[in-house]
Amino acid sequence: MSRILLVDDDIELCQLLSEYLTQEGFTVNTVHDGAMVSAQLQADNFDLMILDVMLPNKNGFEVLREVSLTQKLPILMLTAKGDDIDRILGLEMGADDYLAKPCNPRELVARIRSIIRRFNTVPETMRDDVDVLQAEDVIVDMKRREVTCHGQVVELTATEFDILVLLLKNAGELVTRELISEQCLGRKLLAYDRSIDMHISHLRKKLSHQAFSSERIKTVRGTGYQYVAV
Repeated sequence: MSRILLVDDDIELCQLLSEYLTQEGFTVNTVHDGAMVSAQLQADNFDLMILDVMLPNKNGFEVLREVSLTQKLPILMLTAKGDDIDRILGLEMGADDYLAKPCNPRELVARIRSIIRRFNTVPETMRDDVDVLQAEDVIVDMKRREVTCHGQVVELTATEFDILVLLLKNAGELVTRELISEQCLGRKLLAYDRSIDMHISHLRKKLSHQAFSSERIKTVRGTGYQYVAV
């Protein structure tokens, strides 16, 4: 039974979502103040956090920044409907996914299960007998879900890890945005969805090193991405 931390100052919404998620087999704790998240995370272990942007005392972005520095906890951001800036900023800061409010509870459950599944396992379509993937100075330990670059451990979100694995397993070949969305985000590619672009941007920054002048991950305009030797 997965444990969810729901952080939102809308008490009525929290009650509704908590009841629905409980019926779907999750255990849910709620927090209505951004400043209280740290204490809750220290008191309990969670499999995922649902985090609203607008919170009293400490907003969702501040909470996201702090949690990303101290824990490997998957985070699903809740943003205002149509607010692309919040969505992009959340992804840039390390959120695994986002959903606009008001959200469909069934879609929320699907997103939660997809993120937790990806965080704990490598998708069947990405599995083989290889325990370690390597491309130049980038080494991926599949069993430990650990990535090192130039000898240094690189902290990746669950989504970033899965995208990197998919790209490495198809190194030198085009990987379409549709394939990345289906295998790494667990959903069909949505029109005008920039989440993949944000995750790729994160990967590029985290895998950058002054020893290399060229990008490891090339953009194939309008189609997808390609991992190339550097």
